[in-house]
Amino acid sequence: MWKEFKTFIMRGNVLDLAVGIIIGAAFTKIVSSFVADVLMPVLSLAMGKVDFSNLFIALNGDIYPTLDAAKKAGAATVNYGLFLNAIIDFLIVAFAIFMLIKAVNRLEGKKEEAKAPDTKECPECLSQIPLRARKCKYCGSLQTSTMYSDKASNPSLNL
Repeated sequence: MWKEFKTFIMRGNVLDLAVGIIIGAAFTKIVSSFVADVLMPVLSLAMGKVDFSNLFIALNGDIYPTLDAAKKAGAATVNYGLFLNAIIDFLIVAFAIFMLIKAVNRLEGKKEEAKAPDTKECPECLSQIPLRARKCKYCGSLQTSTMYSDKASNPSLNL
């Protein structure tokens, strides 16, 4: 049983997943810090110095100057400001991941855009000849397996 467990853990997919989770956790910390320490103060200033983390509704009907004051008083609160922070945090992380995936796909797309082959192999002598060749220049055999072999099948060759 230990050997099977070790085999399972050492699979490439499990290791890749573990690395992805660790990097994702570190990336989340970076983005959360960016949102809390850089973006939210700028948004708060632009919106009239509103601190989203102190946006709340006290369910007992009393008014408290800050969320900490309401918690110290033992009041139940609906913390919609913290919820807004979480939504903004999520949107920024989602956008960053979107941009990362888009860049990776662009790089992979360039790799796959290989030039279409312009030669084929002669079935008789196995030499490389142009795709549109009707006769092999090395052995002289007729190339009947290609769609360009006769002018009737390709009107663009009838000049």
